[in-house]
Amino acid sequence: MTHHATDPLLARLAGLGVDAPAGLLDRVAARWVRVPGPVGDVTVAFTDQGIAYVREDHDGFAAAFHDRFARPLLPAARPPAGLVTALRTGRAATLALDLRDLTPFQRDVVQAARAIPRGEVRPYAWIAARIGRPTAVRAVGTALAGNPVPLLVPCHRVIRSDGATGEYVFGAAAKERLLAAEGVDLGRLRALAGSRVFYLASDTTGIVCFPTCHNARRITPAHRHGFRTLPQARAAGYRPCRSCRPAA
Repeated sequence: MTHHATDPLLARLAGLGVDAPAGLLDRVAARWVRVPGPVGDVTVAFTDQGIAYVREDHDGFAAAFHDRFARPLLPAARPPAGLVTALRTGRAATLALDLRDLTPFQRDVVQAARAIPRGEVRPYAWIAARIGRPTAVRAVGTALAGNPVPLLVPCHRVIRSDGATGEYVFGAAAKERLLAAEGVDLGRLRALAGSRVFYLASDTTGIVCFPTCHNARRITPAHRHGFRTLPQARAAGYRPCRSCRPAA
């Protein structure tokens, strides 16, 4: 005899079937897009939280992303709003970033680096002091080496105190090209460092700055004074600049 009655279990299971919540896929998977960058094309992955990963190598991008984030990666129809402009101008302060895979220390480091303006540089020790870990200079370098979103978090603007650029995910030559394009005079920085000058002060304003600070670049030679340390500048009566914050 044919059984026409509906199976109660199947009926209950069928009642559980609902449409997936809107945006569920974007909460589970990341998207990728290939866009022009200041040192060549870059591949960018982003989630519903923001930009998560930027790298130059496209062929190994998916594998590197999966190893780090363990999330599916799907092609995007278009880049996130503001991404291309941020890469072109070097100004990404308002762009949303997804930094959830970082430790609190790493997040502090990249957020401090993100505050460095275009055309200026800071030493690794400044980052360490700014985040309240003045002895963690080497750890700061390691955290910046693992920066998941270079260019958007401008770790290329963090250099060694002696004026050497240091390592960079896209290579040292790319780091120098980026800084030169932003107007940083690395030759002058190295010359100052060779003379043991790491801070510049103005006797007209009474302010001491990092050499690349926009305030320091306005000091005329007749009113410019160099110092090896910030305590020396303070002892001479100069107060730290509120823009470049040499005292972190």
